Amino acid sequence: MYAKCGRLEDARHIFDKMPQRNVVSWNAMIAGYAQHGHGNEALELFREMQRVGVILDSFTMATVLSVSSRMGALQQGKRIHAYVVRSGFEWDVFVSSALVDMYAKCGNMDDASQLFDKMSQRNVVSWNAMMAGYAQNGCHREALNILRQMKQTGEMADSVTIGCALSACAQLQTLQQGKEIHNNILRTGLELDVFVSSALLDMYAKCGNLENAVEVFDSTCYKNVVTWNAMIAGYARNGHERESLDLFYKMLQAGEKPDSATVASILPVCAHLSALQNGREIHSYIYSSGLESDIYVGCALIDMYCKCKMIEHAHKVFDKIYKRDAVQWTALIAGYAQNGQDALKLFHDMQKAGTNPNYITFIAILSACSHAGLVDKGWQYFETMRHQYGIIPMVEHYTCMVDILGRAGLLDEALDFIKKMPLQPDAGLWGALLGACRIHCNVEIGQYVAQHIFELEPQDTGYYVLMSNMYAVAGRWDEAKRVRTLMKDKWLIKNPGCSWIEVKKKVYAFVTRDRSYPQSQEIHAMLENLAGQMKEVGYEPARNFALQDVEDEDKDFGLCCHSEKLAIAFGLINEFPGISIRVTKNLRVCGDCHTATKFISKIVRREIIVRDASRFHHFKDGACACRDYW
Repeated sequence: MYAKCGRLEDARHIFDKMPQRNVVSWNAMIAGYAQHGHGNEALELFREMQRVGVILDSFTMATVLSVSSRMGALQQGKRIHAYVVRSGFEWDVFVSSALVDMYAKCGNMDDASQLFDKMSQRNVVSWNAMMAGYAQNGCHREALNILRQMKQTGEMADSVTIGCALSACAQLQTLQQGKEIHNNILRTGLELDVFVSSALLDMYAKCGNLENAVEVFDSTCYKNVVTWNAMIAGYARNGHERESLDLFYKMLQAGEKPDSATVASILPVCAHLSALQNGREIHSYIYSSGLESDIYVGCALIDMYCKCKMIEHAHKVFDKIYKRDAVQWTALIAGYAQNGQDALKLFHDMQKAGTNPNYITFIAILSACSHAGLVDKGWQYFETMRHQYGIIPMVEHYTCMVDILGRAGLLDEALDFIKKMPLQPDAGLWGALLGACRIHCNVEIGQYVAQHIFELEPQDTGYYVLMSNMYAVAGRWDEAKRVRTLMKDKWLIKNPGCSWIEVKKKVYAFVTRDRSYPQSQEIHAMLENLAGQMKEVGYEPARNFALQDVEDEDKDFGLCCHSEKLAIAFGLINEFPGISIRVTKNLRVCGDCHTATKFISKIVRREIIVRDASRFHHFKDGACACRDYW
C-alpha cells in the first residue's frame, strides 16, 4: 500500500523490519521503486533478493526487465535474460514479452525480433512491444507490417496497438492507411479512448489534414492535456499559428493545466508571430508552475525572446539554467546570430565553460559568419569543427559555407566548393547559391544552379520565384515571363508576402496588395504621407524590386503595398508614441522596403524591428543593425 502510494521510505522501513519475507513482499518493494522512477534502487533490491536465495517468479523478471528498458540498461537486461533462460522462464509469455520490450526500447531490434519470432505463444502485449519498438527506432513501415501480421492471427488490437499504428502513419505521411485505421477504431468503439483520439488527431495534423483533426478534437468528449497538446501542435505545424495561440487560451479557460510539452509547443508560435506580450504571459505561467527547469521549455523561452528581439531577456533565462549543455548554449548562440549580436564571443564563452559544441552549434556559428560577412572566420570554424571536435560536416554545414562565400560575392569559389564537396548537394544548398546570384545579379551562374534545383525540387515554388526575380532585376523581362509561365503550366502558386504585428496583445496579419485588412484607408494615407516626407530627404523607390515590366508609377504603388510596410503603418497608427514597432515577415525583406524602413525610422523617431525569413533588421535613426548586409 505504502509503495503504490509513493511513500517509499515508509514502505522500505516496514519491509526491512519484516521477520520473514516471501517473493510477494520482495516483488511489491521492487515494483514500488520501479513505479516511481527509482530504477537503481529496484535493481539493487533485485540483486539482494538473489543473494539471499529467494526464488524468483515471472512477476519479478518482468518488473526488473521493465526497469532495465526504462533506464536503457541493455547489459543489465542481458544479464537478466541469461537468468531467465537458466530458470526456464523464457516460455512464460509475460516474461518473454518483457524481454522483447527491453531489447526494443534499448534499440536492439535484431534481438527483439529473434525473441519475438521464437515465441510459441503471443498476447497483445507481445505484439505491442514489437510494434512500439519498431516505431520508437524509426522503423515505421516495419511497425505497420507487424499490425498486418497481428490482424492475420486474429489477435484483437487495443488502444496501445492503435496508438503505435497511428504514430507510424503520421511519420510516413500515409493518410489513406490512417483513415483505414480510423474506420477500424469506429467499428471497435475505441474512439472513446482519449489516448486513441489524441493519436488520431495527431496523425491527421501531421498528414496535413487539419479539417479531420479538428473534427476528431471537437468530437472528443473527454480531453486531457495530451489531446490539447496534439491539436495546438497540429495548428502550428500547418501554418495556423494564430489558431494555435487561441486554442492555448481556450485550454486555460477549460481548466486544463498546460504541461512542459504544451509550453514548448506554444512558445515557438509566439516567436513566429512575434507575439511578445503573449510570450511574456506564458513565461509567467511557466515560472508559477515550476516548469523553468525543463530543458525544452528553457530552450523554447530563449528562442522566443531572441526571435522577439529581446536578447537581454533571453540571456536572463539562460543565466538561470543551473546545468547548461550544448543545447542551451546553441539556442542562445543562434539567437545572437539572428540578431546581429556577437555570437562568436558567446561561442568562445561556451568553450571556456568546458561545454563541447555539437553539429547544430556549428550551423549557428557559420550562420553568424554569413550574416556578418566573415569569410575567413567561416573557413576557420569549418576546419575547427572537423579537426578539433571531430564533427563530420553535414549538408547543412556545406550550405552555410556556400552562403558565406555567395553573400560575399565569391560565386565562382562557392560553385567550385560545391563541385568538390564529398556529399551530394541538395536543393537547399543549391538554393543558397541561387540566392547569392540574385543578390549579385549573376544570371549566368544562376541559370546553371537553377537547372540542378529544378531537377531536385521541380515543385518548389520558391526557387522559380527567385529565378524570375533575378531575371526581372536584370531587366530580362521575357525570361522572367517564361519562368512565370512555366510555374502556371506546373500549377505552382507563389506564396504571397505576409507580415504580422502584435498590437495590444492581438496579432494582425497583412498580405501584399490586400486591402481587406482593418483601417485600410488610414494605412494608405499614412504610407502616402511618409512617401512624400521620404522623397523630401532623398528617398528614391528602388523600382527594380517591383519585379514587373510596368510603368514606374505602377511600380511605386506595388512597392508601397508590400506587407511589411502595411504592418509598420498599422503599428504607427495604433501604438503609443515611443513604443517600438515589431514586425515579422514570412519572406526575405526586399531592398526597397529595407531602404524605406530606414528612412521611416528616422522620420517618425521610432525603433522598428523587422524579422524576415533570413534575420533581424533593427532600424533606428535611419540605419539598420545589419549594416545593409543580409
